[in-house]
Amino acid sequence: MTINLKNGVDKLLFGMKQKDVELLYGKPSKQYSDEDDNVICLYNEQKLSLTFYKDEGFRLGYIICSHAEATILDKKVVGRNIETIKTELPFKSWTKEEFDTTENHFNESNWLILQSEYDDIIRIEIGAIINDKDEFDWKFK
Repeated sequence: MTINLKNGVDKLLFGMKQKDVELLYGKPSKQYSDEDDNVICLYNEQKLSLTFYKDEGFRLGYIICSHAEATILDKKVVGRNIETIKTELPFKSWTKEEFDTTENHFNESNWLILQSEYDDIIRIEIGAIINDKDEFDWKFK
């Protein structure tokens, strides 16, 4: 399960519609809408949560991945020590936000969040990049 920074995850590309995703992975294991009427699709086998933004014509704009084999730049991430991974990745700018038992480590240039609990990464979140025109840079046309 490759995290393709700024682009998507595995075969998924930011900008896909739900029907495009279903051609790849089938119907989601669960689907619901959030408080902004965005559609969230969960794929249990792939350990993916996909957010389709209502304000963007229900395009795929945010992905959460908890798959044990997830890699970023060929480095396995989930289950590994957060500080070790941050030194192995070429990104130097990280913002840390603490919650009760978890911490989010955010790299804005890649719109990447590594969420850790007890110093180990439990999930990866990536979002579609916003360009200089303040518009989403959709990768799927």
